[in-house]
Amino acid sequence: MPATTLDPNTALVLVDLQKGIAGLPTVHPTAEVIEHGARLAAAFRKRGLPVVLVRVVAGAPGRTEAQGGGGGGQFPADFADLMPELGHEDGDVVVTKHTWGAFHGTDLDLQLRRRGVTQVVLGGIATSIGVESTARGAYAHGYHVTLATDAMTDMDAEAHRNSVEKIFPRLGETDSTDAIIGLLG
Repeated sequence: MPATTLDPNTALVLVDLQKGIAGLPTVHPTAEVIEHGARLAAAFRKRGLPVVLVRVVAGAPGRTEAQGGGGGGQFPADFADLMPELGHEDGDVVVTKHTWGAFHGTDLDLQLRRRGVTQVVLGGIATSIGVESTARGAYAHGYHVTLATDAMTDMDAEAHRNSVEKIFPRLGETDSTDAIIGLLG
């Protein structure tokens, strides 16, 4: 369903648009995803609305088959550096996470509630991992959720499609960067 409205206190949450993830092979070009994220961030800042930049610095400690039985590995030193195209400003909220979702084990909910936020617009990499987990967390915390589908990508085309077509419509509304910026007024 296309986005219908944005609450007066809506925050932008961009997930894992960072050096170590932006270099991965993805379904949609990361440069385009980052450009859409940067446009959204500029539009939110222009209207005095919160911009949250989420970065991951480590993996969760649990064993998984995909990690060869080990979890919680550490990443290279520059892995979590935010993409400079996002134009990180002093007023932005930076959330550092250790799991897929930006709510678990972080102060994201507290940061949003302190600012009176009732809705979040999400984008980032990877659609089916960090973005979907964060969308599920936002929905579970009672936020209205809007997903900028052209401001996200995944390493797996089927996983991306499943999130956008099957999961996101159950959590909120989806639309393009241009449409969301248009709703900002």
